[in-house]
Amino acid sequence: MLDINLIRENPDIVRKALTDRQDSPAPVDGILKLDEQRRALLIEVEALKAERNAVSKEIGKMKDAQERQVKVEAMRIVGDKIAALDKEVADVDARLKALVDIIPNIPDARTPYGKDDSENIVIKVVGEQKQFEFQPKPHWELGPALGIIDFERGTKLTGSRFYVLSGAGARLQRALIAWMLDLHTRGQGYREQYLPFMVKTATVYGAGQLPKFADNLYRDIEEDYYFVPTAEIPLTGLHMDEILDEASLPRFYTAYTPCFRREKMSAGRDVRGIKRGHQFDKVEMYIYSKPEESEALHQKMLKDAEETCAGLGLTYRVKQLCTGDIGFGATMTYDLEVWAPGCDEWLEVSSISNDTDFQSRRANIKYRPTDGGKVRLLHTLNGSGLGLPRTLIAVMENYQQADGSIIVPEALRPWMGGVDVIR
Repeated sequence: MLDINLIRENPDIVRKALTDRQDSPAPVDGILKLDEQRRALLIEVEALKAERNAVSKEIGKMKDAQERQVKVEAMRIVGDKIAALDKEVADVDARLKALVDIIPNIPDARTPYGKDDSENIVIKVVGEQKQFEFQPKPHWELGPALGIIDFERGTKLTGSRFYVLSGAGARLQRALIAWMLDLHTRGQGYREQYLPFMVKTATVYGAGQLPKFADNLYRDIEEDYYFVPTAEIPLTGLHMDEILDEASLPRFYTAYTPCFRREKMSAGRDVRGIKRGHQFDKVEMYIYSKPEESEALHQKMLKDAEETCAGLGLTYRVKQLCTGDIGFGATMTYDLEVWAPGCDEWLEVSSISNDTDFQSRRANIKYRPTDGGKVRLLHTLNGSGLGLPRTLIAVMENYQQADGSIIVPEALRPWMGGVDVIR
């Protein structure tokens, strides 16, 4: 969340940020009004409490019982006023918090202005789109023909947008996850975490997913658990309400989790095959950073995600997201997209974001400077490294052969049990 002092002292900055994000700036006026009301109430209630404390000392020194009783009755009335004001302050606090909670992070000055994803900027393209001597097939034809993707049984088990990976298809997915985790932990300096796939409300809130995305999350109401939509949430919650030592920063984490989201599906090519679904797998990268180091670490995370694409031999491009497309908690975001020749489109496989102190303020994560100074909020960064099944799609479609078989990329073969070609 944003600092209330920032909203109070620089409301125009927040209004502009909301406008640039294509959101209404109206909540800012409500926040300012409630903030003013809250401060006025606090002044009033503190004055009454000070009066009560002073009179209580006087009462203790009074010898005249009748006079003392008059003062006691007067303070009883003051106490009732204080109780009523405290209740009013709590009500205003709740309404104020509800408005502050829906204000997104302020885009970095280097984030380009744009109305929607059509105005994102392609920074670079790495590699060339593979040319085939035959018409490449999309994965929704390749998979069933090889017996490695079963759409009908996925639908039978659960419903539309679900599928079954079978045999070499399931193993290829598992190989991708294992290879990415090893790359992050052995070569890029991340520490692997095995996390709960369900978390409590406070954890989801701390990561900035509530209340904004409540309609997109799956929840066990009876236990008040949420299925994670991304490992970013439990990785944020890992140090919720903690004060870390400066010497322990930066901290690099990676984790595999299944992810569950109530995707709003629309008709058309975007829903063909396994590109979008309510359940998918993802390997996440996450960094806890000192504020002055987060920009450099943002570039490191981007480099790490690029290395993952390159290690699979995939053609990819890097895009910088505009103000109208960056995520709720992000100040700056880069997307990585890989080329899928069968789908004939670029598929997003990673979003690498610097959330600055937006999440750490919500989750109350701070660090203690080595020099003994005042504790400070740290910065958090997150990125997919990479997301499935789109990475699986790109591997299948780029490594397909004329006979319908799929060559297993060299990097994944140690996890494929001797299978070099899926036939």
